[in-house]
Amino acid sequence: MMKKVFGSTLLALALLCAALLPAPAEARLAEPQKLRDVIEVLDQAVGIPESGIPPRLLTNAYGVVIIPGAIKVGVVLGGRYGKGVVLVRGPAGDWSHPAFVSLTGGSLGLQIGAQSTDVILVFKTRRSIEGLLEGKITLGADAAVSAGPVGRQVEGATDGRLAAEIYSYSRSRGLFAGVSLAGAVLQIDQEANREFYRRSNVQPRMLLDGEGLPRYPEVDQLRARLRRFAPAVAD
Repeated sequence: MMKKVFGSTLLALALLCAALLPAPAEARLAEPQKLRDVIEVLDQAVGIPESGIPPRLLTNAYGVVIIPGAIKVGVVLGGRYGKGVVLVRGPAGDWSHPAFVSLTGGSLGLQIGAQSTDVILVFKTRRSIEGLLEGKITLGADAAVSAGPVGRQVEGATDGRLAAEIYSYSRSRGLFAGVSLAGAVLQIDQEANREFYRRSNVQPRMLLDGEGLPRYPEVDQLRARLRRFAPAVAD
């Protein structure tokens, strides 16, 4: 009996020591993989013009949020949770370094099961993206949000027909469609930003020029993609 207790104690101590040892850098840093997932989602969002996000919306966007693999779960009460990034146009029209964000929200109604979807939010006004840079916004309350149009049909639409501040999309089973996210909370993920940029106090506005921040190939690739899909526009 004593041997079993002693053996169990040693095992517990070994597990505790292993947990306290510093993990390898890549194991601690999930953000680079998140950025690779973001790039894949963005490629798919604009890869099929007939059924993807209209290029015009991206070209005239002030900000873009991309959240790969947001989880929607529900048994009577539905909810959604996910982590991703936001990129904002700087004064010269170029895209900022990504800031990490989280999305949480719930809805009433009978729901059973769980589903993973990619979520993209296209910010059409500077006011709406400025609100997010202050810390967090509630979609539909702090900024008007609407299910976004898909395909090329929006190319001929007038600005009056594209009046929402934010357009929201989700992708499941390979297809993008507009989705209602009213009531969901979008918030800057300060902890993820500190981990990724190795700075104790990283504010979203610091990412507009990226000066003094560590360089990552995933960041350069993501910004290059957005420059191609959503080139600079004049104010």
